[in-house]
Amino acid sequence: MITRLAVFLGSRDGNDPAHAEAAYAVGRALAERGVELVYGGGGAGLMGRLSQGVIDGGGRVFGVIPRFMVDREWGRTGGEPGVITRVVDTMHERKALMAERAEAFLALPGGLGTLEELFEVWTWQTLSLHGKPVGLLNVGGFWDPLIEMMRRIGDAGFMHGSAVDELVVGEDLDEVLARLDGAR
Repeated sequence: MITRLAVFLGSRDGNDPAHAEAAYAVGRALAERGVELVYGGGGAGLMGRLSQGVIDGGGRVFGVIPRFMVDREWGRTGGEPGVITRVVDTMHERKALMAERAEAFLALPGGLGTLEELFEVWTWQTLSLHGKPVGLLNVGGFWDPLIEMMRRIGDAGFMHGSAVDELVVGEDLDEVLARLDGAR
C-alpha cells in the first residue's frame, strides 16, 4: 500500500470550481487512507486546498518549498498539527526531495509548474531511474488534450507508446489511487 504520495497541482484555483473541490477531496481521501501527502508546500490555490483537506482529515503533510517562495509568503504558514515543512534553496532540491520521499506521483489540474514536475518524474520513470507509478486525476477531462498529444508524439516515433499506456489515468479518485497502489 502506498504510504507517501507526491501530488503536483496548481498554485492557483483556476476557473473551474470542480478543480478546487477535487483537490480538497484528494486531501481528505489521503488522510482517510493514512497516506502522507508530499507536495510543494504552497498555501494558496489548489495546493492550499489539497493540503487543507489532509489537515482537516487529521492526516500528515510533508511540504517542500524553496526559500524564495517562503520569502514571498507563498507557503503554508505552519504550526498545523501533522504538517512538516522543509525549506530548501532551489527548485531542483525541492523536486529531488519530493521524488525521493514519494512512493508514487499524481498530477491534478495545474499550469507550467505542474507540467514540469509531471514530465520530470514521468521521464525518470521511462528511463528506469525509478519504478514508481505516475498518474493523472483527469478531473472533467482536463488531461485529455495532453494524453492525445503524447499519443501523437508516440505515433510520430519520438517516444514509445508504452510510456502513455503506463500512466495511471482516471476520473475516479478511488480507482486512480487503487491503480497507483497496484502498479508499485
